[in-house]
Amino acid sequence: MSSSLLGLLTETLSTFLQIYFVLLIVRILLTWFPNVDWFNPPFSILSQLTDPYLNIFRSIIPPLGGLDLSPILAIFALQFLSQAVTGLGAMVY
Repeated sequence: MSSSLLGLLTETLSTFLQIYFVLLIVRILLTWFPNVDWFNPPFSILSQLTDPYLNIFRSIIPPLGGLDLSPILAIFALQFLSQAVTGLGAMVY
């Protein structure tokens, strides 16, 4: 695989992870508003995109007293992956 193709792949993956990070933050912030209807199209799409990833961490850290701490671990894991991809991209160039 040529270095330009690998560079393009790492840049694309890095951009995807940044966009997913923003979607995850928006999803987490919207949970603070109890009147959000998660069945309406903009919110249901956001939920469908982020919940499978968050559910991985919810199975590791169950909610404690109604407080869901799993998004913190999910954000750390996503940031770690993003830094790893960015580091890999820097090694390519």
